[in-house]
Amino acid sequence: MSKVKSILVSQPKPESERSPYFDLADKHNLKIDFRPFIHVEGIGAQEFRKTRINILNHGAVIFTSRNAVDHYFRIAEEMRVNIPSSMKYFCLSESTAFYLQKYVVFRKRKIFHGKTTFKDLLDVMKKHKDENFIFPCSDILKADYPQLLEENGFKYSKATLYRTVCSDLSDLAEIKYDMLVFFSPSGIKSLFQNFPKFEQNGTKIAAFGSTTTKAVEHHGLNLNVQAPTPETPSMTMAIERFIKVANKKK
Repeated sequence: MSKVKSILVSQPKPESERSPYFDLADKHNLKIDFRPFIHVEGIGAQEFRKTRINILNHGAVIFTSRNAVDHYFRIAEEMRVNIPSSMKYFCLSESTAFYLQKYVVFRKRKIFHGKTTFKDLLDVMKKHKDENFIFPCSDILKADYPQLLEENGFKYSKATLYRTVCSDLSDLAEIKYDMLVFFSPSGIKSLFQNFPKFEQNGTKIAAFGSTTTKAVEHHGLNLNVQAPTPETPSMTMAIERFIKVANKKK
């Protein structure tokens, strides 16, 4: 097994200096770079009008990410829609709820949040079953979200406000890494869109989540590191476990 000395993580560089990736790099003398393989592009007001979704016909909003928050308020501004103070906000997590402070006065708004899962959020929303919800999202949405809303009898409008697109990675063409780390099928798609003739050779592949794992296998790549698992719930833990074996002195 060849040693791993350089790793490319297909996500933005962590803002916090306390990121476990930095600890991993220091502990094992690794070169870890970060580069988003995908990015988000907003859908314009003209295109959104074609959906005939009226923001003000909804008394509540469902937010599952910060991107959803940003693009909801962006499209409202572009369309010159004033969001009423009576609007209720239902957020997937507490961190997403706190992020709303960027746009609204937190203490003066009706803001609710779940724990970590969409099912947790649905339990909170059930107390407001009569509301008409608007669900800002990307063109890539987990299929079980709409399914759960419909199964539980919620009235809602799915508002696609942004798209996930492949980033230009042409500047990486001549740069080689011992390991590539992916977190979504879109990241794998971006790899092959940028480098159609990509061959794995000795490059190690790490994948987070079952759908990412399936995308790796679909493209005929060998998966070397998988997370989460009971033993390694985080990607950094999974990588560390792998390199302890791969980098072990012979």
